[in-house]
Amino acid sequence: MFFCQLKQAYKAFWLCIVFLTTACGVIEPSANKLAAPVNLKVGEGFVNPIGYYESLPRFSWQLPEESEQKQQQSYQIQVASSVNFTAKSLLWDTAKINSNSNAWIRYQGQPLTSRQQVFWRVKTWDEQNQMSSWSEVQSIELGLLGNHDWLAKWVGHPNPDGIYNRPQYLRKIFNLDKPIAQARLYITAKGIFKPYLNGKAISNDVMTPGWTPYHKRIETLTYDITQHLKQGENAIGAVLAEGWHTGRIFGPTKKDYVLPMRLIAQLEVQYTDGTTNTIKTDESWQSSVQGPVRSAGNYDGETYDANFEMPGWNTVNFDDSDWLAVNFESIDTQVQLKPKRHAAASNILKLPAVEIVSVKDGVAIFDMGQNMVGVPEIQLPAKQGQAIKLRFSEALEHGQFYVKNYRSAKSTDFYTPKADGVINYRPQFTFHGYRYVEVSGYDTNFEPELAWLSGHVLHSNFTLYDNFKSNHSKLNKLSDNVSWGLRGNFLDVPTDCPQRDERLGWTGDAQVFVSTSMYKADVYAFWAAWLESLREDQGIDGMIPKFVPFRPFLTDGTAAAWGDAATIVPWELYQYTADINVLAENYSMMKRWIAYTEFHSFDYISNIGTYGDWLQPYSTNGRAKGDTHPDLIATAYYARSVEIAAQTADLLGYKADAEQYNKLFLKIKQKFRNYFFDQELNLVSTAIKTIKRDKGKRLRKPIKSEIQLITTQTSYLLPLAFNLFNQHEQDLAVSKLLALLKESDNHLKTGFLGTPMLHQILQRYGHSDLMYEILLKETYPSWFYSINHGATTTWERWDSYSLTDGYNKANMNSLNHYAYGAVAQWFYNGMLGIQALEPGFKRFEINPQFTSKLNNLNGSVPTINGDIKVYWQIRQGKLSMTIDVPKNTQAQLNLPSVEQVTITQNKSVIHGNKHTLEPGLYQISGVIRF
Repeated sequence: MFFCQLKQAYKAFWLCIVFLTTACGVIEPSANKLAAPVNLKVGEGFVNPIGYYESLPRFSWQLPEESEQKQQQSYQIQVASSVNFTAKSLLWDTAKINSNSNAWIRYQGQPLTSRQQVFWRVKTWDEQNQMSSWSEVQSIELGLLGNHDWLAKWVGHPNPDGIYNRPQYLRKIFNLDKPIAQARLYITAKGIFKPYLNGKAISNDVMTPGWTPYHKRIETLTYDITQHLKQGENAIGAVLAEGWHTGRIFGPTKKDYVLPMRLIAQLEVQYTDGTTNTIKTDESWQSSVQGPVRSAGNYDGETYDANFEMPGWNTVNFDDSDWLAVNFESIDTQVQLKPKRHAAASNILKLPAVEIVSVKDGVAIFDMGQNMVGVPEIQLPAKQGQAIKLRFSEALEHGQFYVKNYRSAKSTDFYTPKADGVINYRPQFTFHGYRYVEVSGYDTNFEPELAWLSGHVLHSNFTLYDNFKSNHSKLNKLSDNVSWGLRGNFLDVPTDCPQRDERLGWTGDAQVFVSTSMYKADVYAFWAAWLESLREDQGIDGMIPKFVPFRPFLTDGTAAAWGDAATIVPWELYQYTADINVLAENYSMMKRWIAYTEFHSFDYISNIGTYGDWLQPYSTNGRAKGDTHPDLIATAYYARSVEIAAQTADLLGYKADAEQYNKLFLKIKQKFRNYFFDQELNLVSTAIKTIKRDKGKRLRKPIKSEIQLITTQTSYLLPLAFNLFNQHEQDLAVSKLLALLKESDNHLKTGFLGTPMLHQILQRYGHSDLMYEILLKETYPSWFYSINHGATTTWERWDSYSLTDGYNKANMNSLNHYAYGAVAQWFYNGMLGIQALEPGFKRFEINPQFTSKLNNLNGSVPTINGDIKVYWQIRQGKLSMTIDVPKNTQAQLNLPSVEQVTITQNKSVIHGNKHTLEPGLYQISGVIRF
């Protein structure tokens, strides 16, 4: 009896062990499993990152397209210190969680630490409780998370002659006396740097570390350099140039060239025997400013003199006896060194020159065929000592370079050869916005050839989607132009323009384009990183600067609609991604911005001031700020920010805040409605109160003054978009907007702020036919007007160029601006009809805005669950349509203008123009009414 009981206990013990180890993922029961999750990512889209920034990572994945699984019912995530996922190595195991969430799942184990490497995997269960296989194992390796992790010092050339902007060459020899298992280089600079090991560049990154508020934070990068090292002597080196830190920003000022360039680097080696060695920047490093790069700046270009080349300067055998010992400085505890939280800018594309426009008197003009951002590469015959000069332009005017719009940016590169013969040169420490390149100084015994010149396209390293096509060539061109404008202005920060002496992160441009950019490219990490700079540059009073990173000597103060990027950018990112973290990170900034706006308002009317509906066409006296009254704009955006804050507070669980902001929104809404409009919703035209304030104090009592308000399209678009008219008044407001459009022959008369609202409002109130008419217009002002005049990007002005008048006389005339490209969002929300019903497109509507003006459209919206794909074609009044609904989502099909609808999936047929669609591929046919 005893032995029988012992046998049963033994059996129960081992059954328990099997159960526990199975739950932990150490032993799995044999069964037919579903296909494993795919597209595993960490944070805002990182895959197997090295130098990661988050001590509590967020995990995301997708269900595979080929899987039978349609929905996720549950998931399990495991994080371990080893790839084997033994019970001993497990750091965090969710066990089985009943949830359909597949993105932004926060790690809840012990916070990860600097340098720590962990491994993670995930599996899921479907609606029938069938389990998938484990995913492929992914890894995360953290960077140096805080200043205390740095043993290195800031180093740089001593500059005895005060040459702060001359590029510096830095090097050190070190010995590794054991077999190497792994090596990491942690590095950053005050300035921009290019690192080398044993004579070879270690990455394709450019303009690193990028641009942040340097007085508060400098981003660091981490490189796996294991394969670059060898046992024995090694050489590490770097070239250091001014970049955004030391170089001028905007026009030349007395503030230029006062901040010395510095490098900090920490090379950590792990030997195979488990010991470590750290090589760091310190007083043992050597430096020189006598290298071939004689000068380099963002705006003015690079000068390279081959006579100063130092062959092998970054190798072991180089003689550096005439180099100087570096100056060194301790780390400033007030400036955080933190891992870069989005991919660095990189050399993304290489374009060939497409035409030699002219050759005259030793000057050749090359056409790249595309307005682009980057640097040229030349391979051409040269004469000893005869400098080759490269000038850049976005356009030609009567065959001559049009450079007025570059203003003080010289945008010129020089190369001086040390011998006759063919030279190869590509600038490393600058970038240009250009389509045309003027080349002079070459050996005129040779005729210029297209092969002499190519262009390297630089931007932050993200993926651009090729996700929209139609049968309309100019519509396709507009989509491409918007993408190229995004490429050109997403070089580490979202800039307004990439060519002139500006290139600043204007907050107003950002907030009108952020949503569109998410449909066009994988830029969530890019925006999340910029928002960190926005938070850092917010004033102690809550003020959000006009551009970020901010330089106070350029301008002061803020502007309504520009500062409102503090609320709008996080909110739009949340709507697209459903990542609550972007709201949590930025909620305090939102609150402080609203407090600032409240301080600068009187009786709920904001008087912050604004750049207005910037560059509205046909404005009175051609004023750049447009005709929409600034207080109307400021108050509308005040209301919008408060409403966003209320919704954000509710989502984050701050119920008291949500209640407070909802009440404030209703008060602003009521005041806005009655202050700016009469009972018939006509704009009040006289006796507007001008609000005066004492400097640094609250607003004083407003003073009435006779101001003639001008009725504009934007004066109705903003309140309609921001829910500032009462429900029963909205149709009347729309009718007044339509009347204004009709007065302008159905042309838009909107600037930066009104234009992105146009497609939203016209579709919302059933006037997509009119939006098509406006969008497809050929005459000024319109998107196709620029295309008809040769645009390959979107312009800053609707009339940047015309055949009759040439280029706009203003010197503020960028041919590469993204603000008006915001219309591309309608390609996806309107034409394809894909609208999110929940943040992140977990549930979405498909309601294409069909038109007789187009025969077919094909496009997709990438989401956290996969790509939503829509194709439609109309032939002789008959609709043929394909819809691909991603796994773990649900679509609401709504085709009000289609009759006799037949929906087919896997030979199963249903009828009707309204249906809920589960994941899968659908074919739809019907008869369309226009």
